[in-house]
Amino acid sequence: QVQLVESGGGLVQAGGSLSVSCAASVPTFSSYSLAWFRQGPGKEREFVAGMRWGSDSTYYAVSVKGRFTISRDNARNTVYLQMNSLKPEDTAAYYCAMNCPTTWSCVYWGQGTQVTVSS
Repeated sequence: QVQLVESGGGLVQAGGSLSVSCAASVPTFSSYSLAWFRQGPGKEREFVAGMRWGSDSTYYAVSVKGRFTISRDNARNTVYLQMNSLKPEDTAAYYCAMNCPTTWSCVYWGQGTQVTVSS
């Protein structure tokens, strides 16, 4: 059974940086597309960033482009989200997802990690 475990969330001041990571328990990690989503208080879950398998192409929501970076380490079965220049509106539970064949409709999900940005 595929498990995704996020870590690295926390509290940070506006303008600061934070990195969250997600470790996957799957033997063929490099074969999957990966993504990060978030859900803020009172909001719907939204796509943040993604990577297609077999490609270095990355995709970002307009709201985070230029500030967030998604990356993966296939040797460690881990996907990362580096978040810079954080804003209070980035406050949300961040979820990693895997196996996202089309339009970032993903099959496997982590349990989420909370990121809170104070003003």
